[in-house]
Amino acid sequence: MKFIETLKLAVAAIWAHKLRSAFIGSKSFTVQRFNFEDFKDLDTIAVAQRRNKELTLDDYEYLKARATLIDKIGAKARASRSLVKRGSKLVEDVPVDGSMPVISEIDNIDVAEGRYITDAENDGGVRVAFIGMDVANALFPAGSGTAIGEEINVAGLPYRVIGVAVAKGTVFGVPQDNFVTLPLKTYGNNFGGFTRNRLLYFEATSKTDDSFKDAVDEARFLLRSRRHIKTDEKDNFGIVTPDAITGFRDRLLGPTYIVAVAVPGIALVVGAIVIMNIMLVSVTERTKEIGIRKSLGARKIDVLKQFLVEAVTLSAIGGAVGVLLAWIIGMIMTAIFFPTYLSIGAILFTIFVSGGIGILSGVFPAWKAARLDPIEALRAD
Repeated sequence: MKFIETLKLAVAAIWAHKLRSAFIGSKSFTVQRFNFEDFKDLDTIAVAQRRNKELTLDDYEYLKARATLIDKIGAKARASRSLVKRGSKLVEDVPVDGSMPVISEIDNIDVAEGRYITDAENDGGVRVAFIGMDVANALFPAGSGTAIGEEINVAGLPYRVIGVAVAKGTVFGVPQDNFVTLPLKTYGNNFGGFTRNRLLYFEATSKTDDSFKDAVDEARFLLRSRRHIKTDEKDNFGIVTPDAITGFRDRLLGPTYIVAVAVPGIALVVGAIVIMNIMLVSVTERTKEIGIRKSLGARKIDVLKQFLVEAVTLSAIGGAVGVLLAWIIGMIMTAIFFPTYLSIGAILFTIFVSGGIGILSGVFPAWKAARLDPIEALRAD
């Protein structure tokens, strides 16, 4: 496998596991060729490419036969993108993967219509398919229920639809309902074996939450023993746990979170300073007006309220303009990239914060205006 292909596989593996972490329970882990630590930089990827070996079904059978702390374990193969057709209707670039029946229990797959793959279908390499809701809607406009028992064409071969998954929508803008899953053996037979981008990986669950770490350690020990890895040598495979996914997510999104907090914070400070300067200029320009109001009986509190309300209104208008721009940008992002949503709570919070900034920045100018001597103010030009 060329280095660039390895890099693509690494990125795809990271993204897939980050998404899958939202659906797999806390007692599950994944055994695969690479670990997150192998993706630190180009050098570590190159070293891992030379060191790490592809998983095989013999590895799966070895773990399944000897593990005592693992409750369920199943094998899957990474997806190939293919053309899926039914008559004149077609869906391009659909991820097609292979899976053992037990994966439905490990991944908590919800079935909307029909059923999932059976052991008999997997062992016999039967051409059946479990499809996502997007694929079902595209090929069966009359409804996903009409797909069961019908034939579709995947990469030039016919398959009978046995089930349709419950719609999940998108995660981080990536559609979760555009897929076709075949029995693992069928997938290997019809797509050229488990190599290149179709590598095998295993998903497993521990018998209890308390034994999860021990189950992970047991799987690592058994695979190291099978591969005769010395004590001072690194694993030539990867094990991905929910903690590893969380750690990777934090390393990936940590700087983004800091920037996301720091930039608006600086913008708020700058905005407050600008509003304060605007209000100070307003007080200076309207000194005579303030003097007239005070000579007619206006109290300090009245002048203070007037300028505070002006500052809050100015700030709230700025917040409203920001919300409008965010909504427009969100609509563009939804149309081009992925769905976005601006909640009522977020809008109200934005207006509330803007108003608060208006109060803080308007207090000093309003206090200065309220303290003006009416006689001196009337003399102002």
